[in-house]
Amino acid sequence: MENSENKSIISTGSSNLAKTEKLLSITQKILSEIKPQYESVRIGNQEWMTRNLNVDRFRNGDFIPHIESDEDWKKAGENGQPAWCYYDNYPVNGRMYGKLYNWYAVNDSRGLAPEGWHVPTDEDWDILVEYLGMFVAGHKMKSVEGWEEWHIRGDVQKRNGDNSSGFNALPGGYRSNDGTFYYIREDTWFLSATEYGSSKTCFRHLDNGYVLKSYSCKELGASVRCLRD
Repeated sequence: MENSENKSIISTGSSNLAKTEKLLSITQKILSEIKPQYESVRIGNQEWMTRNLNVDRFRNGDFIPHIESDEDWKKAGENGQPAWCYYDNYPVNGRMYGKLYNWYAVNDSRGLAPEGWHVPTDEDWDILVEYLGMFVAGHKMKSVEGWEEWHIRGDVQKRNGDNSSGFNALPGGYRSNDGTFYYIREDTWFLSATEYGSSKTCFRHLDNGYVLKSYSCKELGASVRCLRD
């Protein structure tokens, strides 16, 4: 009798375990099919994310190397290896400004942008800036607060924009090829997917009301804004 009861308990336990495993499998499948939602804004015929990219994996699930030290950041660039970091290696900055990536992360065949999005080309940026009025585009793209005042020759100029475009550009600074961080709350650089020669790429740099096109080394760490496919 006792053996029979034990067998019954074992059988019931095995059945419950099987049900639990099946439920976990179903749950994992559902979670894997749920796609992250990204806030976006329609500007002309384009749809842009309204926050800087903040992913630590490529589209295929592989981790992007997180590099903190100046020496390792420099080496990654010299070796043509993808990398990301937070400004000043401070995770709290990531909550506001997202991550800084080098161009090798942007250009990696595994895909930096989430499914359904892409890193804009220089031409994509041209379309946006022209639509927003060229010389006033920066003011329309910049957030309404968070940009420090600019002091020059005794004059004080406001850096904040009016964000009338909804783009909401934030002053996340950048990281140079030698690993040094520059100009958080004063400046921002955005990467493009377009190369300029063999060693440089095209960036967009917000300076007061202007959106300037800059050409700099691929090792530089900058923000990424994605564009809907």
